Amino acid sequence: MYGKRKRMMVLADAVIINAAALLTMVLPFNKFPAINLTSSIYLAAILTAVRLLSHWYFGLYNRVWEYASINELISTIKAVTVGSLISIFLLVNILPASHNVYGLELINWFISLVLIGGFRLFLRIREQGYHLVRNPNKGKRVLIVGAGDAGVLVAKEFKNHYQGTVNVIGFIDDDPNKLNMKLLDHDILGTRSDIPQVVSEYRIEEIVIAMPSVSGKTIREIVQICQTTDAAVKILPGVFDIIEGNVTVSQIREVQVEDLLGREPVKVDLESMSDYIRNQVVLVTGAGGSIGSELCRQLVKFDPKVLLLLDISENGIYDVMLDLQEQTNVPLIPLIKDVRDWHGIHRVFHDYKPDVIYHAAAHKHVPLMEYNPEEAIKNNCMGTYNVAQAANIHNAKRFVLVSTDKAVNPTSVMGASKRIAEMLIQYLNSISNTHFVGVRFGNVLGSKGSVVPLFKRQIAAGGPVTVTHEEMVRYFMTIPEAVQLIIQAGAFASDGEIFVLDMGEPVRIMDLAQTLIRLSGFEVEDIGIVITGMRPGEKMYEELLTTEEVRANRTKHERIFIAPPTPVDSEIIMEIIQEFMTDRFPAGPAETEAWIQRLLPDFKLVRHDHKEAYYETATTSES
Repeated sequence: MYGKRKRMMVLADAVIINAAALLTMVLPFNKFPAINLTSSIYLAAILTAVRLLSHWYFGLYNRVWEYASINELISTIKAVTVGSLISIFLLVNILPASHNVYGLELINWFISLVLIGGFRLFLRIREQGYHLVRNPNKGKRVLIVGAGDAGVLVAKEFKNHYQGTVNVIGFIDDDPNKLNMKLLDHDILGTRSDIPQVVSEYRIEEIVIAMPSVSGKTIREIVQICQTTDAAVKILPGVFDIIEGNVTVSQIREVQVEDLLGREPVKVDLESMSDYIRNQVVLVTGAGGSIGSELCRQLVKFDPKVLLLLDISENGIYDVMLDLQEQTNVPLIPLIKDVRDWHGIHRVFHDYKPDVIYHAAAHKHVPLMEYNPEEAIKNNCMGTYNVAQAANIHNAKRFVLVSTDKAVNPTSVMGASKRIAEMLIQYLNSISNTHFVGVRFGNVLGSKGSVVPLFKRQIAAGGPVTVTHEEMVRYFMTIPEAVQLIIQAGAFASDGEIFVLDMGEPVRIMDLAQTLIRLSGFEVEDIGIVITGMRPGEKMYEELLTTEEVRANRTKHERIFIAPPTPVDSEIIMEIIQEFMTDRFPAGPAETEAWIQRLLPDFKLVRHDHKEAYYETATTSES
């Protein structure tokens, strides 16, 4: 089919080339020297061959002209121009010296360009007319927000593959220079503030946001405007999908809360990440959890020699193993172990000699740990020490602790236990050949027990959505971002640092709840929002750096900062380690508070009535 099409295009061009030559000769102001018929045919054949070869060289026969754009026009100009330059060279050596070859060929160049370009324009117009006749303004009425490259991509996809089912009415763009102009024969109808009026006036049924590279804050503002209309709101996937060529209109999806983060997504240096993972034995603790399982999914992409998956939850390990076995050939070893069991952890290191360790195992739910403070110490402090000390004894290369912003000036037992875990690895770093590092970030959207799944469950049940305080704010990131930060920090590890992500603007939990209700197709009044009051251990807002760490340094990664190691009382750390080794732990709230205050003197544990039932009725803070 395409071979026949090419032959037809070559034949058409040959006719056009000779027609242009005849027009050039018959113009009244041209004086072409008389030559015999044989010579004329010979000359015409040579010049036709030259121009056709030029067309072939510039790819004029490898393009679908029904969808031609500016690139095809440029190629046509190049092909005709080069053909004319070669023709000039030949004519100078064939025609009499007295003849004005340059003026003659300039006229021929212009006529050829008009005819050859016009023929291709005709093909495009014919195809457009065919589509218009076949599908005249039918289908769902769509408004595209963003008159840039992504918007053009969406409009072309709708036109080429969804004729009859989608009718693109126009574009919205904030660039004032584009207002009232046309793009792909569609009007640019206004800026974002005009969306409600445009939707009403043009009876828009669906709005597609095609702005993959703008910030989450901008997307959030546009979504809020769109939600004041009756139109459905969809969004194009992120900029990385477009760069990798993964985007088609079929992947336009509902707006998700991840699209509304108030900053650009984190970008990582994949090359530096792969260098320290490739062909190494890698251990992930807490591998069955939200963060641990995503760590495993991303780590297998860097070709470790073996991936060890350790968790106390056999169901979590079973699920992630099934998932990984479908996507990788990396050897996977499931390990059902408790990080509080020193002998079990030591045996893992003795048997498998892991080179790189990611320690994600932890108790993370703030209110639950307020009611069980001693368990936070056992799991988050002693468990971290057990894995870190095993890494030290067996000369592992790197150890990465997954920490939390709640470790900064902690008001909760969970936060205090994670701060002490940071101190433990900083102490071990000072006496070990292993490079220890901590990674501190905010709440993780979509992880088990996090606020977004809770809100979705409440909305699905008909409401109300429960929020602890109207002014509570949190930093948020997605699970893939959190994991990429953890892996990237491992590449930077050298001296017991705590790495902190620049997480942009914090998000108000009330705004998050209202947005999720609207994205679910309801009005806030339909579902309702109930203020329940702050829960034990919760802060109104989170911090990313302690007072001693405020002068953090930027790493090679523009979005990752180093919180310099803070002084650690080695004598108290050694006392605590000795207690771990003899299984001595605090028992109950009072002893736990005193135990924590040995390293964090300002910490105060809020007393709770353990007889009262605890229900998860508000936002759940994440590690």
